[in-house]
Amino acid sequence: MNGRLHRMPARICLLAALFVPLGSPAAELQTATLKAWDLYVAAAELRIASELKSAKGFLALDFQDAAEAARERHAVIAGEIPVKKMETLTPAGESIQVPGGMIHHWRGSVFIPGADLDPLLARVLNPKTDDTRQEDVLQSRVLERGLDSLRIYLKLQRSKFVTVVYNTEHHVQVRRYGKTRASSTSVATRIAELDMPNSGQEREKPPGQDRGFLWRLNSYWRYEQVNGGVIVECESVSLSRTVPAWLEVLARPLIDNTARESMQRTLGSMRGRMAHSRPEP
Repeated sequence: MNGRLHRMPARICLLAALFVPLGSPAAELQTATLKAWDLYVAAAELRIASELKSAKGFLALDFQDAAEAARERHAVIAGEIPVKKMETLTPAGESIQVPGGMIHHWRGSVFIPGADLDPLLARVLNPKTDDTRQEDVLQSRVLERGLDSLRIYLKLQRSKFVTVVYNTEHHVQVRRYGKTRASSTSVATRIAELDMPNSGQEREKPPGQDRGFLWRLNSYWRYEQVNGGVIVECESVSLSRTVPAWLEVLARPLIDNTARESMQRTLGSMRGRMAHSRPEP
């Protein structure tokens, strides 16, 4: 009992960190915050493009210490879903400062046994209802299809002490690198938080003028055919409002745990849906 009482002040502060945005005015997305996001994304995409063209590997996990890369690849094939926090630096090796915001950058990998790359990519570009059905996805529909692209609507729900619902639109682009490798990029082109969601009074808040839990969201996927199936790797980069500096040390672990769980849930769900994806007879 004494230990529990000792931990109470920290828990109260942590909950305060979570609920500060709820009682405050709309956290408007500032120009400086958006410029920092654009700088971060440009640097991350430059690194990703370089890796995709490299002869040294293909998955992001390949571009780390050789022993660590081998351990992670083995863990993925064995059925684990390793997730790692990432950070993109400036060319000078410095952190990119984001005034008024926080960037969340994570990478995870999963092995989909029995899958073939071609039918898996076909389902990425022509998703069935089950392909977008996840705990965080309330509704989905395809808005537009191209030869190697897709525009899709997703009604997203994020729940962790606070439930937030969004209308979102995403542009998906797929690219092949020979017979055994491919990548796809998903960029949220519109994110609108909903007031009184799932009710007759549901309405959108102006994008960028909301509680600031999700302002931007990009996902970078890689697919590699290996013996027995396909390894799928995802990098997720998102932008939210910042929290007060004096509370960040307490809030950050919970924010990170939530992001880690979300990545594992997304990849685990994909494995369940896509396992044994084979060409149509």
